[in-house]
Amino acid sequence: MDYIVLRYANVYGPRQNPHGECGVVAIFTQKILNNVQPVINGDGLQSRDYVYIDDVVNANVLTLGNTRPDIYNVGTAKETDVNYIFRHINKAAGKNFDEKHGPPKKGEQLRSVLSFEKLKKDLGWEPKTDMENGLKATTEYFKNHKR
Repeated sequence: MDYIVLRYANVYGPRQNPHGECGVVAIFTQKILNNVQPVINGDGLQSRDYVYIDDVVNANVLTLGNTRPDIYNVGTAKETDVNYIFRHINKAAGKNFDEKHGPPKKGEQLRSVLSFEKLKKDLGWEPKTDMENGLKATTEYFKNHKR
């Protein structure tokens, strides 16, 4: 059987659903643009590997022609904490919210990061969008498509 499994890090970008509990980038962006104070869980130092949607699409397209069964991580191999995300969305939105921290989420994972080295070695893929530019593009999308 031919198959490719792609394990995604935390995907973010335009059109991400800001409703619900997951997707801190979309949630913070929508709140900040709607002048609602976001609350950062705990100290905000919990980190994830955030990968921009365009990079994920590129990884998917790149693997379409691969007929050798395999499993790949799709991420940036970089950890970004929630405080960084808050600050950069706040800046990209042209707002001036102070960081407001609430209680930590019970049982929340503190760190998560993936290596994309195998995908790079086998198929030449690597992420192109850095976090700052990805957050700017996402904020611009939400500015122009208010929900």
